[in-house]
Amino acid sequence: SERIGFSECQLGGGLKPVPDEEVIELYGGTQHIPLYQMSDFYGKGPSLKQFMDIFSLPEMTLLSSVIDYFITHGIEFDQVHLYKDISDAIRDVHVKGVMYKWIEKDMEKYILHGDEIYAVLNRLVNHKKKLFLITNSPFSFVDKGMKHMVGKNWRDLFDMVIVQADKPNFFTDRRKPFRKLDDKGSLQWDKINQLEKGKIYKEGNLFDFLRLTGWRGSKVLYFGDHLYSDLADLMLRHGWRTGAIVPELETEIRIINTEQYMHSLTWQQALTGLLERMQMYQDAESKQVLLEWMKERQEIRSLTKNLFNPQFGSIFRTFHNPTYFSRRLVRFSDIYMASISCLLNYDVNFTFYPRRTPLQHEAPLWMDQLCTGCMKTPFLEEMVHIR
Repeated sequence: SERIGFSECQLGGGLKPVPDEEVIELYGGTQHIPLYQMSDFYGKGPSLKQFMDIFSLPEMTLLSSVIDYFITHGIEFDQVHLYKDISDAIRDVHVKGVMYKWIEKDMEKYILHGDEIYAVLNRLVNHKKKLFLITNSPFSFVDKGMKHMVGKNWRDLFDMVIVQADKPNFFTDRRKPFRKLDDKGSLQWDKINQLEKGKIYKEGNLFDFLRLTGWRGSKVLYFGDHLYSDLADLMLRHGWRTGAIVPELETEIRIINTEQYMHSLTWQQALTGLLERMQMYQDAESKQVLLEWMKERQEIRSLTKNLFNPQFGSIFRTFHNPTYFSRRLVRFSDIYMASISCLLNYDVNFTFYPRRTPLQHEAPLWMDQLCTGCMKTPFLEEMVHIR
């Protein structure tokens, strides 16, 4: 199981790392992965699947553990059959409601109390914002979970609650009408001509939602934790603003703010700049120095990767390149954060402006700035003395 970059597989990852040579052989003698194999619009390619949300963690763990068990015990298996059986089992646990029942039996273990979540929602309501919830989960689970997280009056915070929405089909399929549920979660038969505050609705579709609410375009900000099921259609087809929830971001930010990470990255960048500038020197002594720098740079690259995760590194970078997940994240979300509670750090009317990232042909590369001393870089002077 390899982390996928933009168009290459990253070597050296997995439960038990496969030798680099074997991985390259499996991919036809190259690290390159043809785009047609990688994905369609929703991240499902003919031979590769993207693991894109929090449900992916147990799925990847189960796949890795079962494969490891089969290999360890000398059991022959067809990879396609094994993947399908495991995927079907995970789907059934979800679709048939078994997972919900397990969680409901021990809310304290599986669902955190959401004091900060309540604070965010309450703050938005107090500033006259209209809130709605669209979820694929059934009402009984949503009701118990939200009461545990936010409080027994959680429904008062939302103008609309839509359950079993069948996302992402909810955003593209016009055929399913809304159905109303009573307070006990039982289906009603009346035709839905308006979406009423405080009521619970099942299924439906975005086109009826837009028609009945009039909430269109960039005035709507929708948060979700799955780039394809939640955000892609809303941004590209309907022009909504989107926010991605990426829980791993909290750990990643903590790591990149450590002194060890900043030391490693700064020296890695400096070595890269030196290699670029000095590679024209081809005498024997210079070649030896360049080889030593290249070896040291590779060691630092691996060290920096391992700070995040020894098997796969950061979810945002495969060494210096953005991962495929990272590129999709930037494509389908206007903002992203570790939790919706991060909004408490900002005023309700705060405007987030996009950062300008220099292109390769714009401005001096910071490699050059490092090597010429044009830019003050943390720890660089100390490293000069150390080296």
